Amino acid sequence: MRDTQELLDGVTLDAAGRPVRFRRQNRLHVVTAQIDDWRAGGRWWLDEPPRDCWLVQAGQLTVEIHHEDAPLDRWWLARVQD
Repeated sequence: MRDTQELLDGVTLDAAGRPVRFRRQNRLHVVTAQIDDWRAGGRWWLDEPPRDCWLVQAGQLTVEIHHEDAPLDRWWLARVQD
């Protein structure tokens, strides 16, 4: 997997709060399998908020998606294998 750190918008969640769709480079990707999930504390020395992380399969892509807690409340693609 390679690091990418791409900000995402258009992330759709299921009832449990897991990503089921996301838009990357103007293309919609549907999550077909959730491989793993975890909670990361963030780098406190850089004042990063905690985040939820998912490793998912979306078609031919395997991606790691992160969601930062407030105040930033942003989604990004941390790593990708295509």
